[in-house]
Amino acid sequence: MDQILTKIDDIVWGIPTIALILVTGLVVTIASRGIQFTKLGRAFKGIFKKNEGEGELSGFAALCTALSATIGTGNIVGVATAIAAGGPGALFWMWLAAILGTATKYAECMLAIKYREVKDDGTVLGGPFYTIEKGMGPKWKWLAILFALFGVLAGLLGIGTMTQINGITSAVNNAFDPSNSHIVFSIGANSYSLATVIAGTIVTVCVALVVLGGLKRISKVAEKVVPAMAVIYVFLGLSIVIMNATKIPAAFALIFKSAFGYKAMAGGAAGYVLKQVTDSMQKGIARGIFSNEAGLGSAPIAAAPVQTSEPVEQGMVNMTGTIIDTLIICTMTGLAIVIGGMEGGFWVNPQGLQGVALTAFSFNKVLGGDGRSVQFLLVLCLSFFAFTTILGWDYYSEKCLEYIAKGNMKIVTIFRWVFIVAVAIGPYFKVDAVFTIADIFNGLMAIPNCISLIVLCSVVNKMTKDYFNKYPKLS
Repeated sequence: MDQILTKIDDIVWGIPTIALILVTGLVVTIASRGIQFTKLGRAFKGIFKKNEGEGELSGFAALCTALSATIGTGNIVGVATAIAAGGPGALFWMWLAAILGTATKYAECMLAIKYREVKDDGTVLGGPFYTIEKGMGPKWKWLAILFALFGVLAGLLGIGTMTQINGITSAVNNAFDPSNSHIVFSIGANSYSLATVIAGTIVTVCVALVVLGGLKRISKVAEKVVPAMAVIYVFLGLSIVIMNATKIPAAFALIFKSAFGYKAMAGGAAGYVLKQVTDSMQKGIARGIFSNEAGLGSAPIAAAPVQTSEPVEQGMVNMTGTIIDTLIICTMTGLAIVIGGMEGGFWVNPQGLQGVALTAFSFNKVLGGDGRSVQFLLVLCLSFFAFTTILGWDYYSEKCLEYIAKGNMKIVTIFRWVFIVAVAIGPYFKVDAVFTIADIFNGLMAIPNCISLIVLCSVVNKMTKDYFNKYPKLS
C-alpha cells in the first residue's frame, strides 16, 4: 500500500502539477500587478479594519479561520518531513511557492467573495466551486463538483483529520513516553502507548464539542487560539535566530546549494543532480502547499462569508496568511532543523529522525538547556495548531459537501459524525502514509482551482485595477 500511495503521489505531484501551481502564481502576480510586493503593508493594516456588508464573519475572524486550518502540523511536522526527504533545499522551494502563492491566495479569496451566494437566512456559501461554475460558466460545473469532491476527501482522509491527530499524538507520545513502555494494544507490527490513546481520545472529544457547534463556534475558538499559539512559536523561532545568529548565513547558503543539487555534484554523482533537485522541489512545494494552502482552494471557502462589499480588501487580508504561515513560521522550523543537522558543509539527518521527533531534536539541540521545557512548548504549539486545523478543515469539507448536496444539511450533519470518527482513528495510521494521502488530495484540489485562476486572471486584473483607482489609500 505504501508503494502504491507513493506512486500515485509522484504522479499527482509530478512536474505538470508543480509547473501549474508555479505558473498560476506567476500569472496571478502579473494580473494583480505584483500585489504581494506593492500592497503588503496595506494588507496587514487592513486585518483589523471593520468591514460593512453582507456576510457572517469579520475580516479578522475570516483570516483566523483560514489560519486555523493552515497553521498546523505542516509548520512543524511537514517542514521536517520535507527536509528529511528532499534535503534543506526543500525550504527554498517552499519560499518560492509561498512568494508566488501569496498572489494566488489573494486572487482565489477575492474571486470567492465575488461569486459567493448569500442565502435568504443570511448564511453564505462560496469557494472555488462557485468561482468555477459562475466565473467559467455552467458548462464547467463538472470541474466545480470535482473540486468539491476532492475537498471533502482531503478534509476527511488527509490534511483535515489523520495528519493532524497523528501529529498531536506522536508529539505527546514522544514527550511523555518515548520508549513506549506503557503499551495499550498493537495492530500488526505497530504498538500504541497509553499516552497516544489518551491524547487521541481527548482531542476527539474536543473536536466533537466544537464541530457540532458550526462555523461561528469554530471561528470564535480560532480567534483566541491561533494568535496566542503563533506568538509562542514565533518566540521560540526568534530565540533560535538570536542564539545562533553566527550560523544563519551558513544555513541559508546550505539551503540554496541543496536546492540546486550541490550535494550531488560535490559527491561526484552528477547523474543524480536532476533527481535531487526534483525531489527537493517536489517535497518543498508539496509541503509548502500542505502548510499555507495557497492555490489549494481552501482559504477562499473561509473568506467567502466575510462581511464586506469589497472583495479586493478581503483578498489582501487573506493573502497575509501565506506570509505568516510559510515565510515566518515554517522558516523558523526549517532553520532550526538545518542548523541542528549541519556538519562539514552538509546537512545530516541526526539519528535518521522523522516528523515531530526531528523537529523536537533540532529545537533542543540549537536552544540547549535540559530540553524538557522546549519540548513541552513545542508539543503545546503543535497540539493547538493541529487542533484548530482539524476545525478549519471540517468547515471546508462541510461547505464542499453542502455544494455537492445542494444545501441538504441532513447529509452535512451525518458527515460531521463521520469526520469525528476519522479523527478518532487517525492516531493509529502510519505517519508517512497519512501525509502521502494528504499530499495526493491536496494536489487533486489544486489542479481545478489553479485552472480557474488562470482562466479568470483578466477578472482579477480588472477588479484590482478598479479598486485601487477608486481607493488609492486605505479607506
